[in-house]
Formats: sequence, C-alpha cells, structure tokens
Amino acid sequence: MTTVPLKYVARINAGQSPPSAEVANLSTGRPFLQGNAEFREVYPSARYECTTAPKVARVGDVLLSVRAPVGALNIADLPYGIGRGLCAITAVDCDAHFLWWWLHHARPALDAVSTGTTYRAITAENVGALPYPVLQRNEQRRIADFLDVETARLDRLIILQRSVLRKIDEREAAQLDSGIDELVERHGVVPLRRFLLGVDQGTSPQCDAVPAADDEWGVLKVSCLRPGNFVPAENKKLPEGTEPDLTSEVREGDLLIVRANTPQLVGSTAVIPKVRRRLLLSDKIFRVRLDDRLSADFVAAVARGRRIRALCAAGSNGASQSMANIRFEEVKAWPIPAVGLGAQADFVAKVANGRAALDKLRPRIERQLALLAERRQALIAAAVTGQFDVSTASGRNVTEGITA
Repeated sequence: MTTVPLKYVARINAGQSPPSAEVANLSTGRPFLQGNAEFREVYPSARYECTTAPKVARVGDVLLSVRAPVGALNIADLPYGIGRGLCAITAVDCDAHFLWWWLHHARPALDAVSTGTTYRAITAENVGALPYPVLQRNEQRRIADFLDVETARLDRLIILQRSVLRKIDEREAAQLDSGIDELVERHGVVPLRRFLLGVDQGTSPQCDAVPAADDEWGVLKVSCLRPGNFVPAENKKLPEGTEPDLTSEVREGDLLIVRANTPQLVGSTAVIPKVRRRLLLSDKIFRVRLDDRLSADFVAAVARGRRIRALCAAGSNGASQSMANIRFEEVKAWPIPAVGLGAQADFVAKVANGRAALDKLRPRIERQLALLAERRQALIAAAVTGQFDVSTASGRNVTEGITA
C-alpha cells in the first residue's frame, strides 16, 4: 500500500502550556486540557479552563497524547485549549473518521519512537512522520463505517465482561459488610484507640522516580496500599549517598494505613506479608502498633468495610479532590467490633476464603478482556491496512483468523 507522511494530509497542532496562573477550575471559560488525565472513552471531560491558551483544538480534531501513555486518543467535541501533553490533529486531505481509526492502529509505532527514562514522550515531528495510507476518500469512509459497526460488537462484549468484574467486587464487598454488621450487632464496637501502643511515620526525602532494585533502598509510595492489599513494587529508589532511616524499615506483620491519597483510597489499610528488606515508610503512611488483644489482620479486614471506608472519605480533607488527608485522631476513632482473638481469627479466615473463591473468577474474566482488546486492535489494523475488503468481510471472521 502506498503511503505518505501524515503531515501531508493532516495538520499537527502541538500543545503549549500557558502560565499556571492563567489556568483555573472550569467555569464559563474555554475548557483546557493539559494532557490525557481528562480523556474518557471518546470525548474528554475538562476540569480546567484557560481563555489565553496559545494552542486550541478545533471541534472534530483528534486529540493525541504525546506523553505517557503515549498514543491515548480522544476527539474534541468542543474547542479546547491544549497543553504540551497533547497535540491536535486536523484532517485536511483525508477522511477525519478514518484518521481516528487509523491512529488507533498507529499507536504501537508511536510507542516505538517514544523516548525518556522516566516518562515516555513523542514529538509533533514523530506524529507527522507516520506513514499514512493513500486511499480514495470513499474507501476511507467505507472502512471507518465498517469499524464503527464491528468494534461496537466487541465493545458490547467488553462492557459485559467489565460488568461481571464489578459484580464480583460488589459481592465481595457485600459479604464483608454483612460479616462486619453481624459482629457489630452481636458484640458492639470499641474505638481503635483502646488497643493502640503507638504509631510511626517515616520521612519522604527526594527520591529517584524509579522503583528500587531488590538490593536497593526504596521509599514506599501511597500507591503501595489498596484496601487489604500491599504492593511492594510501588516505591521510589532512595538516591545514592542518602542514608536510610533504619527505624522506618517495614517488616512482615506491620499494619500500615495511608494517610494521604484520593478520597476513595485515603485510609487504605493492609498488613505487610513476607516482604523483601530495604523498604521504608514515607511520611504519608502510618505504621500502627497494637496490643496483644487485637489482630492486625482483623483491623485490616474491618477497615475494608463500608463503615470505615465511609468515615475516611467523609473525614478526609485536602486542597483538591485529587488528594485528601486523614489525621491519626480520626483513625483512633475507627469502630472495631468488640470480639476476642478467637472470633477475630475466625472472621479473618472466613473473609479470606470468600475472597479466594471470587479471586478464581477474576483472572478468567481479565483474560477474556485481554483477548477482546487484542481482537479489537487486530481488526482495526487489518481494516486500515487493506488486508481485506470491508464491503464483503465479517469482522468476527477477520479477528478469528488473525488471532488463531
């Protein structure tokens, strides 16, 4: 298939960031997009405005993320000011809808030319150099119409599979809350402060923006904690020459609570399983020490329930909805079912068994989602590169043939 550089058939408008003082929360001004954070399925949802943005995307332009994740795509449904994380692509001598689908196919090529050690990025020149196929306008429109129909079929299956995943999460949450409610109704609650021996916090020195190797010191990020889960890989490398605070090193069995995160995740609690050495607390994570009447695993299980999650979301404060904080005084007031160690152990085991049964389903559904995404990409690639005649082909047959 004959190709020409994309810049010959489309205009590439590289974003540019205005002074931060000229950017405000969205009200009545021109919506402004700094990068892909406001991208949705097809159209963005702006949170900010800037009437002086030097670069503006027009209605119908394809918005392309030039910073990680490189190649994310949306369509401008309004005139948007665009920052340096985006470029806007205007169809000039090509069909705009075909261009949208073709750019999905081009994403791997963009990723291949991206550069950067911390955050991968591409330039407008990289985008303009992409080899665009030379096709008649009517053929481009025919391919785009075909992909609208066939990808919609796959998208419906993807939506159904995601719905099943949500139902699994909802069932797990309902089982947990039901168990907690039963304990509370039978035994009442006591505040967590009754069992506290103390609390530790680490420090947050300037770190490298890469995870530490297993033999290096790393400072845990707030993303290392999700309700009931600890992710040790979520850390930042302590720079060479910076002495670690050995008192902040975490150990197996430590009970951790994140004090700063989004309103949905602030207060996430987990017990550290067997873990490698040389991981340090940051100042945004509490390490809670309990007396021998209360199990750390029991606290972590109860803290996943709606009672404490709702308290964390309601009591959190912060400068924005993207980051919230809780005080340890609020943590000390958490309501803990007043049961003995035996009942605590039974509850933890029951919760773990229920979670394990549901966890067997998740990988199967996630595998189906991965296969559907793979088939969708294969279908787009085959259609825009002319591997079949869209006027007679079935997208289902095409993807089955490609992925077999």
